[in-house]
Amino acid sequence: MNADAKTPETPDAEARSSRPTKTAGPAGKPRQKSARRRSREYALQGLYQWLIAGTDASAIEAHLREQDEFGKCDRAHFDALLHGCINEAAQLDAVLTPHLDRPTAELSPVEHAVLWIGAYELTHCLDVPYKVAINESVELAKSFGGTDGHKYVNGVLDQSAKVLRPAEVEAAKTRR
Repeated sequence: MNADAKTPETPDAEARSSRPTKTAGPAGKPRQKSARRRSREYALQGLYQWLIAGTDASAIEAHLREQDEFGKCDRAHFDALLHGCINEAAQLDAVLTPHLDRPTAELSPVEHAVLWIGAYELTHCLDVPYKVAINESVELAKSFGGTDGHKYVNGVLDQSAKVLRPAEVEAAKTRR
């Protein structure tokens, strides 16, 4: 089962789950946050801090690892996202820029960080389907960004996916 897939909504599944934190699911039913989703949320927090304060990546990571729920995230994915986005910030901006309607300096820090996460996953995390990478970024933007920021993130990453994963995008079109 994909780490990003939703867990079944049954009492047995909840009892077996090692991830007790819940978010509202369809029809108000609780659903578990995946370890990958948690890693994206922590990476977003770290990237936001890096964009705003310019704090050293190691200090950001150390601070985030002290959070109570950090142990429930996919640590390898978190490390890849946080350090990968910071180390490749210029390259990720170059991927995103053709699809933006303004300079990256004018993006909100949350949207900028979310776009980096999406672009990084589209570029480097080929085990994550492109639609999942986009959807997870949209969900981050809904949770942490401005009112309609998720729509912007969706549009930019959708266009970026056509460049970064053309075969996968084309295959999805032909399956419809």
